[in-house]
Amino acid sequence: MAGTLYVCATPIGNLSDVTLRVLDVISRVDVVAAEDTRLTRKFLSHYNMSKNLISYHEHNRFRAGEQILGLLRGGSDVALVTDSGMPAISDPGQDLVAAAIEAGLDVQVIPGPNAALTALVLSGLSTDRFVFEGFLPRKGTERAERLEQLSREPRTVIIYESPQRVVKTLEDLYRHLGGERRCSLSREMTKKFEETIRGTVSSVLQSISGREVKGECVLVVAGAEAEESGQASEPARSDCVNQDLESMVRAYADAIVSAGSSRRDAAVRISAALGRPWRQIYRLITDVSDGGAGEADPES
Repeated sequence: MAGTLYVCATPIGNLSDVTLRVLDVISRVDVVAAEDTRLTRKFLSHYNMSKNLISYHEHNRFRAGEQILGLLRGGSDVALVTDSGMPAISDPGQDLVAAAIEAGLDVQVIPGPNAALTALVLSGLSTDRFVFEGFLPRKGTERAERLEQLSREPRTVIIYESPQRVVKTLEDLYRHLGGERRCSLSREMTKKFEETIRGTVSSVLQSISGREVKGECVLVVAGAEAEESGQASEPARSDCVNQDLESMVRAYADAIVSAGSSRRDAAVRISAALGRPWRQIYRLITDVSDGGAGEADPES
């Protein structure tokens, strides 16, 4: 008889945040497949458990995955754990779960802590509809295109980020979504130095610029308003800046374009100065420049 793959959620910080069922399952399985065996040994030691551990992570997932499938076919029960939270969420565990299901093996999920949902609730932003983005592409056109997509996303967006890259990601969010979009940054959740910074993209960026950020980070960003997601009526498009600022925007855009830049570049620069989504500024500029005829948004 084949064994069962148990996908076990482990604490995201405080070791007390583990379910009794997870502890029971881990105590009974034959093998624990861990992202980092050193961290998992500390967790097991905290609960006076000693188990056979094998390594399963991003860099060995194909070889280790076949080993685990072999153990399951041979009748061994295996618990899959990650360093923290629910395995298979922005984690190579998804490959193992898919392979086990395809092989007709039994898979059970033992629920528990999750950083994304914890940060979402902590943010105070809408939980009615949300999208989990995970880690953004690191660089290049793919990253820029993804950010442009998110600038129009009407649902609350959850993003994972490392402490080393969180400032850069906030800068990119500022550039593509605007500085006034509501946002929160949660780090070290459930640990002694847990911190959640709430405000706008601009204010959160200002709060962490120049300081050392520690701990894995979760960014939660409010969804686009109707006019930002392309759902607004035509008159609302020109309301992205106060009427008193329109003459300044017009003059600034004319000066930038006269110097040889495109209207898209002008919109990006002005949006950074005003903390507004660049597409709104672009529409305003093209409405002004083309006598109200407007121009189709350029592809990113």
